Formats: sequence, C-alpha cells, structure tokens
Amino acid sequence: MGTWLVTGGAGFIGCNFVRLALAERNARIVVLDKLTYAGHLASLRDVERHPRFAFVRGDIADRATVDAVIREHRPAAILNFAAESHVDRSIDGPRAFVATNTVGAFELLEAARRWVAESGGRDSFRFLHVSTDEVYGTLGPTGSFSEDTPYAPNSPYAASKAAADHLVRAYRETYGLPTLVTNCSNNYGPYQFPEKLIPLTLLNAIEGRDLPIYGDGLNVRDWLFVEDHCAGILCVLERGVPGEKYNIGGRNEQTNLEIVDRLCEALEDALPARENPALRARGLGSYAELKRFVPDRPGHDRRYAIDAEKVRRELGWQPRHDFASGLARTVRWYLEHRDWCAEVQAGRYGRERLGLSDAEAS
Repeated sequence: MGTWLVTGGAGFIGCNFVRLALAERNARIVVLDKLTYAGHLASLRDVERHPRFAFVRGDIADRATVDAVIREHRPAAILNFAAESHVDRSIDGPRAFVATNTVGAFELLEAARRWVAESGGRDSFRFLHVSTDEVYGTLGPTGSFSEDTPYAPNSPYAASKAAADHLVRAYRETYGLPTLVTNCSNNYGPYQFPEKLIPLTLLNAIEGRDLPIYGDGLNVRDWLFVEDHCAGILCVLERGVPGEKYNIGGRNEQTNLEIVDRLCEALEDALPARENPALRARGLGSYAELKRFVPDRPGHDRRYAIDAEKVRRELGWQPRHDFASGLARTVRWYLEHRDWCAEVQAGRYGRERLGLSDAEAS
C-alpha cells in the first residue's frame, strides 16, 4: 500500500488515525508533526517502535521541511490532520491559526503538486484534507449541513480552515491534483487535549474544580466518536472520488449542558462523589454541584448538525458507536490515563479560561 504521510499525527484525531491505519492496513505511516502544545509523542508511545511507523518533527508551513520529507519517503497519500483547532485560542491569537491551517495547507498542496509531477503517479496518489463542520457557520433550530451548504465561518479558526478547504478545491480544479476533503462534527474520545469540553469537564470534576458552561449551555453540537471518524477518513481515502468532499457526523446532537450533565452522571457511576476526596474537601455531595455558568464565547455558533448521508450512501460508512457507549469508553480512558493527562498539560496549560472578549479580559 506504499507510504502514507500523516501530518498532525501526534494530535488528537491524527494519533487515533495512526493506530487504526497500522492495525488495519499494511501501509507504512510517516507522521510529520510540529509538536505544539496539543501534539505530543506521549500520544504515540504505544506505536513508536512499530516497524511500519516513522516520526519526523517539523512544521507543515515550512516548505523545505515538507519537500525533504516527501522526497525521502515518497508517499502514495498525504493526509492533513495538522491544525490549530481550539476556537478560544483562535480568538486570543488568530495568527497561529492562519499560519498552520491556511499557509500550512498551501505548502502541503504545493509540495504534493510538485511530487505528483515528478513521480508521474497522479492516478494513484491522494491528498486528503481533514476539515470541520465549523466552516459552514451556524444553524437555526432545524436543518443540517450538507456538502453543498455555503461556507459562512464565524471564528478565526473556522475561517482559517475554510480558506484551506477552498485551496484544496482550487488545486483540484486548476492543477488536477487528486484531492479529497472531509468535514467532521465534534469529535470526542481518547487522547483529546484537555482544553476541549469533554476532557476539561472530566478532569475538573475529578479534581473538584468548577465546571464552566458557556452562556446558557444550550449551544448544540453533533458528537462523533473519534474512532468512527478515523474509520470514515480511511473509507474516504480508499473509496472516495477525487475532487469530492464528504461530511462525517455522528447524528448525536447534544447541548453543552446535556454533555456536562451526562459526564457528571457517568463519573458518579465510575467514581462516586462520596468517595472523591476533592469533592469532600469542598463540602459537596455531587459532581453536578460543580457546574458554573460563565460569560459566553464571543461569536459562539448556536448549533451544528451534519448530514452524513453522502458518505453512508456512496461509500458505505456507518459509525459503530452510539453516544452512550462512546462516552462510557471515553470516561474510562481518562480515569485510567491520568498520567497522560498530567504529562501533556505540564508547563503548558492549567485549564484556565481562554478566548475572552477584550472587555472581559481587562
């Protein structure tokens, strides 16, 4: 199956894809990752000695690095997972998001175009760009995003990803590069950096810290277990039609408040509050008592929902986990991997609030 270059393979979705690919396919996997705060070799520790795995530390926005990796490893496919992905951080500092998400995608596309021209492997080569449903903007109380939904990004993060999506399309239309785009809904599962809602809530609750809920807590997201997403990406890589885009979603719409409540219930089963010394120290008898409503995120999209009918109908992909089973696995994983959580946060992130408006921050 040749070599697959996986950019951002030390991040949340990327590392889960690497595991899946090594387990279920015979391709050699080369990971290119800058190892920013959310990318860690600790997330690849169990595969780093695999005979079909190699790691290169580098920035996808650096042309020389990308060209050197491609020349050395001669990939049959490039899968771009590399991204700055936290909306709150994009509010605080959008420059890094443009640099990685947009300029980085451009450099990868340019390198891929040169490589295809040199190798003559246009028919068999694939460039798969992993994107987000946030490029579509926000929904009202009904409806869902399809592949034909117009783009209307509302955060610097979403705008940087939308720009990359458009570049990928342009390189297909202009240069004939065999590209694929996937747009996914909110992922959850093992190895997610603890700035995102589910791991942040879990770790705060375990430690008896407040559980922040933005605004009224009624913003809706469509949740997708990360292993199901990775299986969908694999399906698109192998069966997708070059030039097409595919939405991958879980059909699991939940409000943020519902997510926090379900996590409190799941923790009560796994680690009862009465047995948690951190809660006892605060004089609390339940995890739900830790909930705190905080000022909303600026420009917070109200609702996302993905219509994944195209990838189901044309490629035969189906998620294997319902939300209850996926959430139970996620809770167990974080309880059993507190060492990973401590390692990836150490000196980088104290689970503080990010993305405040200028008025709130002053």
